[in-house]
Amino acid sequence: MFGLGPTELLLIALVLLLLFGGRKIPELMRGLGSGIREFKRAASLEEEPVSRSSTSSVPPSASAASSEQPPAAR
Repeated sequence: MFGLGPTELLLIALVLLLLFGGRKIPELMRGLGSGIREFKRAASLEEEPVSRSSTSSVPPSASAASSEQPPAAR
């Protein structure tokens, strides 16, 4: 876990307790948990359209129509 030993983790916990107080820490952790959950949900929703669009191809009528158009006159 990032090379942190039990002494370092205890020191970090003590500093957090001193900075935020005992009542604020559970509230902060709840907010952190909901933020992580929301991020994972958004990341999973973003992966679905990408995987669907990579398997679909351009319909033949659209590619044929674009190749038949004459170049624009200057």
